[in-house]
Amino acid sequence: MKLQKTAFKHCAVVALLLGLGHQALAQQEDPTKPVTIDSFNIVRDYKPILADAVKIRRSPDMTNKRSYMPKLSYGNIVDKKLDINTGLKELNVQELPFTRNEDITSNYVKLGIGNFNTILGEAYIAIEDYEDLRFGGFVKHLNQKGSLDEQKFSRQEVGVFGRRVLSNFTVDGVLGYNRYATRFYGIPEAVDGTSLNPEKEPQRFNDIYFTGELSSNFDPQNEEAFSYSAKLDAYTFKDKFSSQENSLALSAYLNKRVRTFNIGANVAVDVNALDGTSNTAKDGKLNNSLASINPYIAFKGKNYTLTFGANLVSEFGDSSRFNIFPSAEIDFSLVPEYIHLFGGINGGVHKASYRAFSQLNPYLGPEQGFQNMIERLNIFGGIKGNAGATFGYKAKVMYKSLESMPLFVNNKDNPFRFDLVYDGDGDDKVSYFGIEGEINVRLSELVNLGGRLNLDGYTMAKQEEAWFTPAIRLAANARFNISEKLYIDAEALFHDSSYGRAYTYDQTESPIYSTDYHTVTLPSFFDLSAGAEYKALSNLGIFVKANNIFNKEYQRYLYYPRLGFNLIGGVNFSF
Repeated sequence: MKLQKTAFKHCAVVALLLGLGHQALAQQEDPTKPVTIDSFNIVRDYKPILADAVKIRRSPDMTNKRSYMPKLSYGNIVDKKLDINTGLKELNVQELPFTRNEDITSNYVKLGIGNFNTILGEAYIAIEDYEDLRFGGFVKHLNQKGSLDEQKFSRQEVGVFGRRVLSNFTVDGVLGYNRYATRFYGIPEAVDGTSLNPEKEPQRFNDIYFTGELSSNFDPQNEEAFSYSAKLDAYTFKDKFSSQENSLALSAYLNKRVRTFNIGANVAVDVNALDGTSNTAKDGKLNNSLASINPYIAFKGKNYTLTFGANLVSEFGDSSRFNIFPSAEIDFSLVPEYIHLFGGINGGVHKASYRAFSQLNPYLGPEQGFQNMIERLNIFGGIKGNAGATFGYKAKVMYKSLESMPLFVNNKDNPFRFDLVYDGDGDDKVSYFGIEGEINVRLSELVNLGGRLNLDGYTMAKQEEAWFTPAIRLAANARFNISEKLYIDAEALFHDSSYGRAYTYDQTESPIYSTDYHTVTLPSFFDLSAGAEYKALSNLGIFVKANNIFNKEYQRYLYYPRLGFNLIGGVNFSF
């Protein structure tokens, strides 16, 4: 039917065109003769002629040819849709049972008791309800009494803290008070066994301190933004006698990143005043202050960081001295994130502080002399890296040239007290070579291990030994999460043997000491501690802590043995 309609259309078009051509030809035959509808001039019969195929200059386009597609029918297959909703029903919203969001907080109270008349108490409270504000306070108490006569220890801490995060910077600070009390319980003896410390005077330290810092916030949208930090450290430290130290330190950090460069400086001023020293010219008062500036420029490439600068330190007060030290470091990523090589050279001044010395050895005598230690040269290098979050390590080798290195020695007249002596000067320095290593391993979510090793070797200038300084120190820790309610941790400390100075006393006439001291060896020791905590309820736990498990009354300083095996147990409550 469609083919017949198409042929009819084509014939009509051809007839129309022929008629028009015939009319035009008739008008050309006799232009003067009028043409009417009923008059026709027949020239010849119409004979359609088809062109020869060879006259077709362009080949036919075969791409538009539609192939014959037969209509298929599948009469042997049942026309039925597959039901894939078998077993499914309309989902109805179920009402959840009442639940209370877990209140995660770090507030806690801990109470414990143990042998050696041990009483332990701690409390920590923090307000963390605000996104950009955090503040709180803490208090601690611990007292113990050993088996030796007047072997007593007491420590108290109390403080408040706060932190405020603003749009461009963050401010935080701590104001606190520390108190530590003990007695000169060391018992040196004369040749006949008589005690050289019959009174065993008490000693007490009071430390009021404040630390505040203002630092810029990191802007992820502008990595080249100017970064800065300003810090204030102040404290007043006093013992039971006449020794006292007041310190006020201001420090700042400035850094500007320009593409791959960082340009900046560290500046600090530390005004330090001491009283009760050996400076008799000023009635025991000593002004020992420092000012320093450390300008630097750092270049950070894809796999390395180079830092160059200088450390300029001025000592001022009762004595003045200006020091210039080099400062250069490199960190090269041999295998990114896994192996980093680092090294550098620098130097500096370490302030002589009565507070710092007393924290190391609380049995210092009065009227000590104070000298700043000069780290004239410090060359170091090593390797560090990690393997994901489960393994991290660091190994470092160091060489230092030191002036005025402080050491503790027993006092001649009162050997239960200690004096400060210094070794190394501008002409003859102390040489130090050391190796330091750290490792942290997370075997699984249940086991975490860590350790630190220090190997220290000194070549002294004038002193025979680096007194009370062990050549090997090892500290290790482990934590085992047995279950969601039971935790076990352990700590181990090993110190190699060290050396001290001792004198021989004779009580027959009056306490005297030999003209020359002799060297004594303090044996090495291994101190193992372990503890466990069981979470009986969501906010109530039971803990136990065992210290010095092998019950070795070792000596860190001559005549002062530590406590033997001691056990502390109690409860902690979080809220």
